[in-house]
Amino acid sequence: MYTSFLVHIDQHIATVSFNRPDKANALHEKAWEEMPVIFRELHENPEVRVIILQGEGRNFCAGIDLTVLMNLQRFNTISCEGRKREALRGFIFKLQNAISAIEECRKPVIAAIHGACIGGGVDIVAACDMRYCTEDAYFSIKEIDLGLVADIGTLQRLPKILQPGIVAEMAYTGRNVPGTEAATIGLCNRTYTSQEDLRKGVQELAATIASKSPLCIRGTKEILLYSRDHTVAESLNYMTAWNASMFFSNDLVEAFSANMEKRSPKFEG
Repeated sequence: MYTSFLVHIDQHIATVSFNRPDKANALHEKAWEEMPVIFRELHENPEVRVIILQGEGRNFCAGIDLTVLMNLQRFNTISCEGRKREALRGFIFKLQNAISAIEECRKPVIAAIHGACIGGGVDIVAACDMRYCTEDAYFSIKEIDLGLVADIGTLQRLPKILQPGIVAEMAYTGRNVPGTEAATIGLCNRTYTSQEDLRKGVQELAATIASKSPLCIRGTKEILLYSRDHTVAESLNYMTAWNASMFFSNDLVEAFSANMEKRSPKFEG
């Protein structure tokens, strides 16, 4: 169905792979169109409980394809200055929404990063729930070297993940943060020595998540994101509403029964 991604579902785990290895998985316009469609479909698919996002070839994702930036010249054909700016703003919203679809997907998304994770690639992993990388991976907020301000999520999400000073250093300098440093600063949960070890470790993590109550996993993601953007008091109030509406579920009964019977629980989709 897709030209820019590979999507595979097995044992309740969806693996989504950037599939432009000859272009370092840089995202052209077709990729930006396909990405939100994929994550919205996985959002609705009851068979999917967790998602792994990775890259084919030697790199994770080199961000936005330069052809996309070059094509922005088409907006100069609009004679009205106001309409020109409105069209450009709409295009930026389109890219932002493509990445937000990852965050808005109710299933946890695990980024498995190797090689380059540059520019838009950083925007993308910042929207994921968890990040793991190889030692040879590197991260760069590259927009500063292109005369741009990063505008599709990095400067909004990374300060909620890293210390603000670290984000500022990365954004101001565009320096490469190696995989060996990523776990130290909190950009990744863990660093693996090889891509094989990375994929094995992430697969095991995904399998563990897939074995839990799907309803509770979805609820946990929703609560974590809500708490990130609201006060403690607001988040506690929202928590009571969620639990009051979802507490008496089949998953609760199955979890207690499995525990009493000393067996692994079997949950619905």
